[in-house]
Amino acid sequence: SPLLQLQDSYSKSGIACLTGEEIGNSIQNLDLIESEDREADPCWQVKWHLGKLIKKMMSRSYEENISAINVERTLTLPHTEGQTPRSPSRRIAAHLTGSSSRRSALPSRINPLPRRGVGHKINNWESSRKGHSFLYNVELRNGELVIPQTGFYYIYSQIYFRFRENENEDSDLLGQIRNPKQLVQYVYKLTNYPEPILLMKSARTSCWSKKAEYGLYSIYQGGVFQLKREDRIFVSVSNSDIVDMDKEASFFGAFMI
Repeated sequence: SPLLQLQDSYSKSGIACLTGEEIGNSIQNLDLIESEDREADPCWQVKWHLGKLIKKMMSRSYEENISAINVERTLTLPHTEGQTPRSPSRRIAAHLTGSSSRRSALPSRINPLPRRGVGHKINNWESSRKGHSFLYNVELRNGELVIPQTGFYYIYSQIYFRFRENENEDSDLLGQIRNPKQLVQYVYKLTNYPEPILLMKSARTSCWSKKAEYGLYSIYQGGVFQLKREDRIFVSVSNSDIVDMDKEASFFGAFMI
């Protein structure tokens, strides 16, 4: 039909217009062509429509990419106030170990809990890279880890309770220890608030038989908490007279996640 012949003729002429030169330059310079050149060039209409179509598709693709980026930013968790992005070189971590292989019921090692709270604070941890202990961008003050940067931290602690029967032990003390005891481990944080805040506690009740030569128990606990810059965390225990600060058995640490 005449219509089909016209469409076929138009299609062939359009292809011929695009194969004779660089299409990219033609599209880029469409708006620079003078009006008299447009009328003189039979291929101008084909190039103009094709250029407009390509620009429209590129604009749509750009808008879709921008929308995807905005959605991704919206879904990304915002930094907590005072928290800055952490560079790979600035690791924040600490692992403190017991300072000896003997029981540490000495006053210099276990202190009364500051302000209010329960138990006795463990004061002297080993942190000088002896054995497995270390400090990375964290300060240790009087048994307390000082948080250098606001963020989320995994905090963990294990305390080793050990009783060994001694013939020279006071019979009254021996009787008390053999009775059921609640062995408790506490992890506290100190802030500007006047009292320490309890983060975790773990406990078990134990009773040594009169025939038992040893009584050994370990209590471990860990969890993720949001801490602020200058917060301090520490460990306290009940029954400090039977805590054993063996460096592989009693330890305390934290790291930023």
